[in-house]
Amino acid sequence: GKLGGISQGAQGRAAAMETLRLDGDIRNWVLIPITVAMFLVGVLRHNFAKLLRSDAKVDLKALREAQAVIRAERIRNNAGYMQGAGFRQRRFFFCDKTTGVFSQKTKKLNPQQQMMSDPSMMTDMLKKNLNMIVPQMLTAAWVNFFFTGFVVGKVPFPLTQRFRGMLQRGIELQSLDVTYISSLSWYFLNFFGLRGVFSLCLGQNELDDAQAMQQQMAMGMDTGRAFVAVKENLDMMQHDFMLHVAEQRAERLLRRLVSGDSTDQARAFATAE
Repeated sequence: GKLGGISQGAQGRAAAMETLRLDGDIRNWVLIPITVAMFLVGVLRHNFAKLLRSDAKVDLKALREAQAVIRAERIRNNAGYMQGAGFRQRRFFFCDKTTGVFSQKTKKLNPQQQMMSDPSMMTDMLKKNLNMIVPQMLTAAWVNFFFTGFVVGKVPFPLTQRFRGMLQRGIELQSLDVTYISSLSWYFLNFFGLRGVFSLCLGQNELDDAQAMQQQMAMGMDTGRAFVAVKENLDMMQHDFMLHVAEQRAERLLRRLVSGDSTDQARAFATAE
């Protein structure tokens, strides 16, 4: 009886240790300040980006060529969801030897020639990188110096151990449940999670770092080499339609429904091998 009581008491203490009760001061002086600071820094970056934004002339031909490369890559990555005829038409449009988009001579200069002919391009890139990198470095250093080592919250659903490095940066404690969030990880979650808030509060979002990087990569693309590489990939690609099974199941399901079967019976017949 004593051993059973001791074991039950140990289990109760272990269960109590697994659930941490966070101090309210951590919420008031760590969680809320980090969130407010990230939002205010985002507002400053938004206004600073408006001041730095210049009415640069857009090379429509270069932009069209870069978008053609991106579109062809999307077609290649999602070709399994297209019918064979649709994929062949798109490949003919891009890769035909006489009229194909990638068979035409590119009209865009390579990035080095562009920078030599238009020095303002380099200036604009430096301005964007300055507005994107410097504030985040300063904010990360501020959070790491003043708030490192705090546990600020808990995720309301279970997670695997692979999330420990993402949610518990700055806390080297393997016995801590993986669902708890450190202050440094809360900073990174705000960095990636406030984009929607900025779009709602600020209107036109000037702070989409991922979109800005994609635009810089597209404008700095060497379309001559990209045309050759993408055309070769499309020409050598063996198309395989992945939705033929779905079409067969849909056909069998509709036939059973038309014949008067219930939804469950028709679904069971359609998914049966």
